[in-house]
Amino acid sequence: MKYVNPKNIHRLFYPSVPLLMCASYGNLKSAMPVVSYAALSEIPPLVGVSCLLASNTLKLARKSGCFGLCILDKRYYRSVEFLGTHSSREIKDKISASGLTPVKAKSINCYVISESSAVVECINSRRIATGDHVLLIGKVVESYASEDFREYWSFRNYKPILYTGIKDGFTMYGEG
Repeated sequence: MKYVNPKNIHRLFYPSVPLLMCASYGNLKSAMPVVSYAALSEIPPLVGVSCLLASNTLKLARKSGCFGLCILDKRYYRSVEFLGTHSSREIKDKISASGLTPVKAKSINCYVISESSAVVECINSRRIATGDHVLLIGKVVESYASEDFREYWSFRNYKPILYTGIKDGFTMYGEG
């Protein structure tokens, strides 16, 4: 086996399905792909998302006290790519700018994405500093999915995006 630089170990975990972390505050709406996440607890239902400290989407989630996690089908991978390569510092409604449709979440004061195959709505529970990232822990208050989810994904209609982590761009396997 060959040596892997410890600063690059996250690349061993790819490919992964990116989630879109959505946050809004006032008239600002943002979303960004996240690939480091986990279900942390069933009772209470908690999820953790690793975010770059400098992320504007994280700042909006901190101000509003909530965030949404959206799973999109591969037909939207170009929108996901846009959200991963553009900052919401320059765009007031980054979700619409990506070609996706922001909709009011069911249970939290946040916008999520209408085209989602699944949505998890969270209120902020805790933040843990982890170097240049923060682990944002959210308490799940609502979750819903398309009919393709029946305790597990059947993959009849939902076709996941796979983020490969290629360093020369936001490369995903999504076409085809």
